[in-house]
Amino acid sequence: MADAADALARTVREEWGRLVALLLARFRRLDLVEDALADAVEAAARRWPEDGVPDRPAAWLHTSARRRVLDRLRAEAMARRKEPLLVAESELREHPAMADPGDLVEDDVLRLVLMCTHPALAPEAASALALRLVLGVSTHDIARLFLVPEPTMAARLTRAKKRIVGAGIPFAVPDDDTLDDRLESVARTAYLAFTAGYAPGSGPDLLRAELAGEAIRLTRLVDALRPGRPVLAALLALMLLQHSRRDARVSAEGELVLLADQDRARWRHDEIDEAVALLRDPRFAAPLSPQAASYLLQARIAAEHATAPTAGETRWDRVVGLYDQLLAVTPGDAARLARAVAVAEADGPRAGLAALEDVGMPGSHRPSAVRAELLVRAGDPAAARDAFDEAIGLCRNEPEAAHLRARRAELA
Repeated sequence: MADAADALARTVREEWGRLVALLLARFRRLDLVEDALADAVEAAARRWPEDGVPDRPAAWLHTSARRRVLDRLRAEAMARRKEPLLVAESELREHPAMADPGDLVEDDVLRLVLMCTHPALAPEAASALALRLVLGVSTHDIARLFLVPEPTMAARLTRAKKRIVGAGIPFAVPDDDTLDDRLESVARTAYLAFTAGYAPGSGPDLLRAELAGEAIRLTRLVDALRPGRPVLAALLALMLLQHSRRDARVSAEGELVLLADQDRARWRHDEIDEAVALLRDPRFAAPLSPQAASYLLQARIAAEHATAPTAGETRWDRVVGLYDQLLAVTPGDAARLARAVAVAEADGPRAGLAALEDVGMPGSHRPSAVRAELLVRAGDPAAARDAFDEAIGLCRNEPEAAHLRARRAELA
């Protein structure tokens, strides 16, 4: 039974966006597609433990959801006492239809991202909806990314979906003249998706490499459509540098391996080389948008780590300086938290604790976790235990929580 539940959870996690895109391409009814997929998942949760996990779990969900959409269309057609044209059209069609000719973008998932980033939606709502709808990120994890309570994010997602349905926003690629206007929204979505994969806020995975890799793939696709845009090049460099460490971040037992303890031989140096080459692009010498500048500075911070021969040879003073520049461009508590870590490495744990003051990330365990580690280094185990307890109480990612509990136990 556990195998069936695990298989279903994995399929939903990895295939949700592609299933939504495939069904939406065929039926063009977001409201029906989401409901039908939810019904299909509920049916799988009941049947797979009894019948066994199908050979092609994603195909099973797709078929089940497709039948449910057709049932709904038939019911609607009957209610209107009209010919069920949509049903007939859908049943007869052998290949998914696109709302546009499909000659600009061949990727359904990217097509769905572009739909979600329609200017009728507020930028934050658009990115949140794309994360949920396209990439299957949980509402809790999206709320954590946006630093808002989960009910607030749930309401925001509901309004965004109603807006798409009510406004009749098409499942289509914008024309050449308007695509540029959506690049930063698409980049923001890819960045958030990568973050959700790189550091999941909840669940059993310390790393969702497939989600992080999908964010990189989407960015490459958009970059191919609109080459030469600094926001895309900077974002790609940032994600490649972070993603290059994926094999070294998790031990064979599934435990967290901190940056300082990682085997650098396991980093993907081809990806590091590609990213470092991107950072030499002369376009970055020109004035940048705040979003592009933010990605560029984060990428340069990541490059400092990626190119240091050892953890002990990291140039922490330069990292602190880059964080200062980043905070001047895009102030935020996540960057202030990371800067506090860098300050602690450069100037000692007490300096890091001072830099950590007033960092507010409601609901996140990370400020308490960092404070606990710095208190350990500062020789205050009693205060460190309290901070670990607070972090453990807030942490919903299982491997990270296990790491925190182990660190707490070392102080007992």
